[in-house]
Amino acid sequence: MVDQHTEGHPMAENFELDTHQLGALPIINAFADRLGVRALLEMFLPHNDPRLKLAPATVISIVIRNLVIHRRPVYALGEWADPFDPALLGLSPGETDLLNDDRVGRGLARLFDADRASLLSRLILDAINIFDIDVRQLHNDSTSISFAGGYDNADGRPRGNKPTAAVTYGHSKARRPDLKQLVWILTVTADGAVPIAYRAVSGNTNDDTTHTDTWDGLAALVGRTDFLYVADSKLATRHNMDHIANRHGRFVSVLPATRNEDRQFRDWLADTTPDWTPAHTRAARTLNGEPDIWDTTQAPWPSAEGYRIVWVRSSNKTGRDADTRQRRINRGTDALDDINERLTSPKRRLKTLVAVQAAATAALNNTNSTRWITFNITETEKATYRQEKRGRPNNNTRYRKTVRAEHHITWTINNQQVAHDAASDGCYPLITNDTTMSGPDLLAAYKWQPNLEKRHAQLKGTQLVAPMFLHDPARIEGLLCCHFIAMLIQALIERHIRQAMTTQQLTQLSLYPEDRGCAAPTTARILEIFTGVARHHLVHDNHIVQTFQPELTDLQTQVLDLLDIPTSTYTTNTP
Repeated sequence: MVDQHTEGHPMAENFELDTHQLGALPIINAFADRLGVRALLEMFLPHNDPRLKLAPATVISIVIRNLVIHRRPVYALGEWADPFDPALLGLSPGETDLLNDDRVGRGLARLFDADRASLLSRLILDAINIFDIDVRQLHNDSTSISFAGGYDNADGRPRGNKPTAAVTYGHSKARRPDLKQLVWILTVTADGAVPIAYRAVSGNTNDDTTHTDTWDGLAALVGRTDFLYVADSKLATRHNMDHIANRHGRFVSVLPATRNEDRQFRDWLADTTPDWTPAHTRAARTLNGEPDIWDTTQAPWPSAEGYRIVWVRSSNKTGRDADTRQRRINRGTDALDDINERLTSPKRRLKTLVAVQAAATAALNNTNSTRWITFNITETEKATYRQEKRGRPNNNTRYRKTVRAEHHITWTINNQQVAHDAASDGCYPLITNDTTMSGPDLLAAYKWQPNLEKRHAQLKGTQLVAPMFLHDPARIEGLLCCHFIAMLIQALIERHIRQAMTTQQLTQLSLYPEDRGCAAPTTARILEIFTGVARHHLVHDNHIVQTFQPELTDLQTQVLDLLDIPTSTYTTNTP
């Protein structure tokens, strides 16, 4: 923009408009400053090597900010940072060119070599104190991070007396058994799903072997053992449960369906009607849908380890279980009918009773319907006659008799077994050592688990942890540490704005297109509305003549107010 009085003047050609993007960086910086992230990084990653053109803490801070907004590969970090105001990234003008992949990679390796355990402990404890986070209920789960490529160097060998996780094949939760992986173990609070601990372990690690170390670390971190530890069915082993109970801890988990207690209760339920206690009701999710109603009841006997079992029944799950059983029965009978059609074909390959029986058994196993369908095979002999010699038949023609066995499958549905299983439709057991919580309270604790799974989705979605463009195990684990810190900042932003909405009795914010309301804002959506916010400088002969501050919308101003961030953060020049 040039004043009209200067238009056409020879000096007007020397004016330039310098634009610096602000985006969501002021918001991220505000929460990072509240946490003291930069100070902690400088403490544990000192700038003690004069050969380094950028301080390691500066490099790691930029990586974290990039992950909070939207991950770009390490080799593209400089390109991502270039449009932003360098001061918001802790850089001086022109230093964004120093953000090449090698320098960033060495910064990540420095983070691995540092005392990350102490760094993260300080960071989490500060977050708990500053943001008053409730740690009385903690949720744990794991996910797999897939890697495409060989990763021969990431074989678990130690680096500087520090173990590294092996990138190897394992049980892929992403259903990619063809790819190597690491296992990411995350623990969050029930207060806002704030991540407070993580571990990256070798890709072939079984989940049931991780809980004792995880629980011990959490107890040391929060300084107490009486928190409620919630996890999936891999927690429900004697070793894991006894480990927690013997240290005065509390746990809640799902009892695996393979346990005898599950079968025994379902057999008992087929002949008995227990006293179900209403626990929770969720409104229908569709226009013509039914509300989901949960009930709980105490099992008449404890687990083999002596722990309490509480059974849960969901009305919607009851319908789904019945539909699933009927679909399996239908697929099983259809499969048997298909075999019958094959048996009538002239080119049939199933010619013996044993072969037919094996085919029918496999068909029921493949459709998971063996439990409800029984079959019977009838064998009849069919004789055919053929002339021994060629020619027109006459009274002296001799015939050769051939007897061929024909088979037919008949099946029946075991209605008694169907009724037996229908009695426990919609039911699943929770196991706990807590003797004071009611069934509805235990259900409420366990039903909070999907909020943790959303953090895994955030890791793989917003933060794009895969594909991983690093191959050095130290750099990989350094980057995963940055992912955790970025997730912590994202969770705190999300928690803060939702709490502020509750305090101000706001049911929604107009964050979606066409001013549609959002009742539970995510950090990604909050930050997205600040995309494109920029500051412009009118420059003449390398001197700023005039600065044009961004004009914030009413929605942006409202969001900043909810986050307790002054608008001057955007409308005042960055120092």
